[in-house]
Amino acid sequence: MSPSLRYSALAGAVAGLSGIAVSHLLTNALNARATPVQAVAESVISLTPGPVAEALISVVGRKDKPILVAGVTLAVIGLGAVAGMLTRRSRTGAQLLLAAMGVLALLALMSGSDLTAAGLIPLAAGVATWFVVLAVLVDAVPPEPTQPPEPPGPAGAAGATVAGAGGAAAGEPSRRSFLLKAGGVTVAALVVAGGARLFGQGRRAVETARQLLRLPVSDGTVPAEATLELKGATPWRVPNADFYRIDTALVLPAVDPAEWRLRIHGMVERELVLTYDDLLARNLTEAWVTLCCVSNPVGGDLIGNAWWSGVRVADLLAEAGVSSDADAVLQTSQDDWTCGTPIEALTDGRDALLALAMNGEPLPIDHGFPVRMVVPGLYGFVSATKWLVDLEVTRFENFSAYWTERGWSARGPVKTQSRIEVPANGATVAAGPTRIGGHAWAQHTGIEKVEYRLDGAAWQRAELGGVPSLDTWVQWAATVELAPGEHTLAVRATDRSGYTQTSARTDVVPDGAAGWDSIDVTAQ
Repeated sequence: MSPSLRYSALAGAVAGLSGIAVSHLLTNALNARATPVQAVAESVISLTPGPVAEALISVVGRKDKPILVAGVTLAVIGLGAVAGMLTRRSRTGAQLLLAAMGVLALLALMSGSDLTAAGLIPLAAGVATWFVVLAVLVDAVPPEPTQPPEPPGPAGAAGATVAGAGGAAAGEPSRRSFLLKAGGVTVAALVVAGGARLFGQGRRAVETARQLLRLPVSDGTVPAEATLELKGATPWRVPNADFYRIDTALVLPAVDPAEWRLRIHGMVERELVLTYDDLLARNLTEAWVTLCCVSNPVGGDLIGNAWWSGVRVADLLAEAGVSSDADAVLQTSQDDWTCGTPIEALTDGRDALLALAMNGEPLPIDHGFPVRMVVPGLYGFVSATKWLVDLEVTRFENFSAYWTERGWSARGPVKTQSRIEVPANGATVAAGPTRIGGHAWAQHTGIEKVEYRLDGAAWQRAELGGVPSLDTWVQWAATVELAPGEHTLAVRATDRSGYTQTSARTDVVPDGAAGWDSIDVTAQ
């Protein structure tokens, strides 16, 4: 690649970065929902087939969203570099590429239901920045040398008065001037991107409103018998900061509780529209409930137990008057994510809640503030809508929800599962008596017993912690004698319906993983 082509690519890359920075700054300053980069990343998520999305999540885990945003950012910078190189042949071609990038970002923004005129301004400014910065820097690219350097001596010295640094003739751009301009623009772009953090008043206002709330809830008391002597195990109550988070939101919805509304409609006798204060004025129910993601593999950590406070969904549906022909409730989030929930799971007496608080605190924003759904016994993809704004009583045959369109089942009862947490897989432990254990769960069914076995020997019954209801996981533990050498531990659970986990492993798609968890350890 010739020097001028490299400089042109650098000019385009700097232009791409500058446009991203400007659009990011204006997105926050105008309190728009998402930057153009985030909108494109959201479109990638929505267009990705379910099995592909599941495979990617299994590789990168909870870092999927930051990686996706970073990938889109790098793609924009890379395409900017391509546009820069195109200017060596056709500036019109480069401009068409930038315009095409802007159109793609516009389509991504338009795919959201809450696009406003203010949301278009950051994109327009970013695209304009691409054009302006690219033109300025490309004009500063030094030309290719047209003749070999003069030999040393008086003639060469005279030639130095004609040619500048890098072989540029007098009055033409030099390499030094180009690099100074490109470096200056890059620094300015980074400063602008950093300054964007000073804006975002709406999001900060919602967080402030959340912090000022004083809800009439308790923080729950962990039953003394729930926790066994098992150093290194996950706490029976998972703190909010450690609770798993799986959703499709790249940009967390910022919903002011004073403006939040929930509409309950569809196959009902009377439509209800509730405010946050309406919920607070009702009797609040509090319960321990374990939530589990359908993407949780055998032995995985996409599960957590918390103390939830909220209003029973069954009471609200009774008030609305549900048609006897309805068999589902279509839930919709502020960001338009949807799921379908069997209506019997919301009305059969379990603690299905419109949750306002988690572990005694207002819901964290990343866990659905101001209101989310919590339904014991169902995987989150058919029940646990965050930032909930709409409940439509309907029939399964009348809709297709977000994940069912991508290959998951319409109904998602949690499967009976267990896992080994202590010791960790691959650990080296001291030979002799060794404490082992973990958690088992069968939400809304309950765990009857947990068994473990060492090196394929007979199954042995483990000790179980006490639980306050059928809707939480249970801790299990045992002490095993490990001789020096390599060992394999396995665990299985039997629920209160009499079902014992199968040894056959299945994938998480379409309705959750199955199979025994097993680990290998070395005793020394």
